[in-house]
Amino acid sequence: MIRIRPSAARGRAHHGWLDTRFTFSFDTYHDPGHMGFRSLRVINEDRVAPGAGFPMHSHRDMEIITYVLEGALEHKDSLGNGSIIRPGDGQRMSAGSGIQHSEFNASASEPVHLLQIWIRPAEKGIAPGYEQKSFPAEEKRGRLRLIAAPDGRQGAVTLHQDAALYAAVLAPAEQVEHNLAAGRHAWLQVARGAAELNGVSLEQGDGAAVSEEKQLLIRAQKDAEILLFDLA
Repeated sequence: MIRIRPSAARGRAHHGWLDTRFTFSFDTYHDPGHMGFRSLRVINEDRVAPGAGFPMHSHRDMEIITYVLEGALEHKDSLGNGSIIRPGDGQRMSAGSGIQHSEFNASASEPVHLLQIWIRPAEKGIAPGYEQKSFPAEEKRGRLRLIAAPDGRQGAVTLHQDAALYAAVLAPAEQVEHNLAAGRHAWLQVARGAAELNGVSLEQGDGAAVSEEKQLLIRAQKDAEILLFDLA
C-alpha cells in the first residue's frame, strides 16, 4: 500500500527570512491526519535567507538530521560543537536529555535550502550527542547510499532508533531497488526532481508512506534526489 503526501498539501509558513513547508504537523501547523509516520515525526523543507537563521533554542528526546540541498548552514550547540553543513553532509544531533543549538545561513549573499528531519528515539533521556559525516554525490549517484542507521554501519551516522535513512541521486530513467523485510515500512521523500515509486509518480516535495510492500522500485523521471526511510 502506497499513500501519497502531495507537496501542495503540506503546511507552510513564511516569515520573510524563512520559507518552510511541513510534511507533518509542526509548530503552528496542525493536521491530525499527518502527525508523522512510524518513528518519523518531522520533515521540514526550509529555505533560509542569507545571514538569517534560528537563534539558540532547546530540544529534548529527538534524533534530528539535517540534510542540506543547496548552500551552507552553520551549526553551534551547547556541547561545544560548531560546524558548517554543506550538500553531501549528513548531520545527526541527538537531543536526548536536553541540548541547545542554533542554525544560521553561513552565507551573506546566497540562500540555504535544506531538509530538517526528526525521528523519535527508542529511549528517552539518553546523553545528547552530535555527529557529522560527508557523503559525496558520487557515493549516491545511481545507488542508495546509507546515511543514517542504528549501528552506524557502512560509515553512516548513528541513530538511536530502529530506522535507516538512504539517499540517492538519479539521472533520468535511472532506477534503484530496495527490499523491505517483513513488518517493515518505508517513507520516500522526493527532495529534487521527479520519480516513480512502484509506478506511482511523485514530484519534488512529494512524500509517500509505504506499508505491506516487499519491494520498492524507484525510477527517476528526470534528474532526481530522493531520501528513503526504512522504518520499524
